[in-house]
Amino acid sequence: MNHILKPRLEAPSLDALYDRVSALIPPMEWGAFADDIAAIQRLKAEKNAVILAHNYQTPEIFHCVADVTGDSLALAREAQNVEADVIVMAGVEFMAETAKLLNPSKTVLIPDSNAGCSLADSITGRDVRLMRERYPGLPVITYVNTSADVKAESDICCTSGNAARIVKSLGVDRVIMIPDEFLARNIAKETGVDVVTWKGHCEVHERFTPEEIRHWRDAYPGLVVLAHPECPPEVVAEADFSGSTAGMSDYVATADGRRVLLVTECSMSDNLAIQHPKVEFVRPCNLCPHMKLITLPAIRRALETMTTEVTIDPAVADRARLSIERMLAA
Repeated sequence: MNHILKPRLEAPSLDALYDRVSALIPPMEWGAFADDIAAIQRLKAEKNAVILAHNYQTPEIFHCVADVTGDSLALAREAQNVEADVIVMAGVEFMAETAKLLNPSKTVLIPDSNAGCSLADSITGRDVRLMRERYPGLPVITYVNTSADVKAESDICCTSGNAARIVKSLGVDRVIMIPDEFLARNIAKETGVDVVTWKGHCEVHERFTPEEIRHWRDAYPGLVVLAHPECPPEVVAEADFSGSTAGMSDYVATADGRRVLLVTECSMSDNLAIQHPKVEFVRPCNLCPHMKLITLPAIRRALETMTTEVTIDPAVADRARLSIERMLAA
């Protein structure tokens, strides 16, 4: 169930859009957003463009201009079905690259080319080649939070939502899983497969601690804790549930009347609070500085100027695309 994945085919009025987010955005703040939102809706029609937005985008983007929303896996799958000429990725650079890999004939824009990722920056294609030399014969499973160059050196990609299934699908006792050390360790525990890791971490999720989780439980009796598998294993061990952002979204859909703590980037709590007003969200707010570079003015500017366009060396793209297609087919 991908209930958070909602293609929006017609642009509602500004009043209707504000009704969606009025519980979180005061009227004065909405006034600062409305002009950009109206311009973006107009530009999408003029340029035959769609906006794909990750779950970590802020509510004015996620609920008011995005055509498709979801986690990395949902956006990768939906990118294959896009009929527009232009895709604007309201996310980070590796997500825009993935959209381009799956839609090579379309124009893919990233509103801010500085929107990177600590995981993607932690490893290069050369690093993967060296790991293959050190561990000959082991399959390389690469998290989607990587550059096209790294994907091109890999056997198959995974997301946090399908990592365990991808590992099991290979039917081997040992794999290389890069670059997120914590995700790899969590998946190794879940699957029983021996995993060779790389010391890459998400700068949002690595900051959570077990002590912090216990503090929130003491402060909010009955709290349900949902942790992203990019968190350290000792944090995941403190949670009631661990899963991708899509998995957490599905869990929240059944949690009416409960207190919930999402151990992940905090804009996701804002977006789900709008969809599930009966759920009380406790917010230990860790923000992704890269995701927050994507703003309404940046999206508007991208559509007005058709920048920054994502391009990938065809020799790299062909091999990187294969690793993603294997993931989607698995």
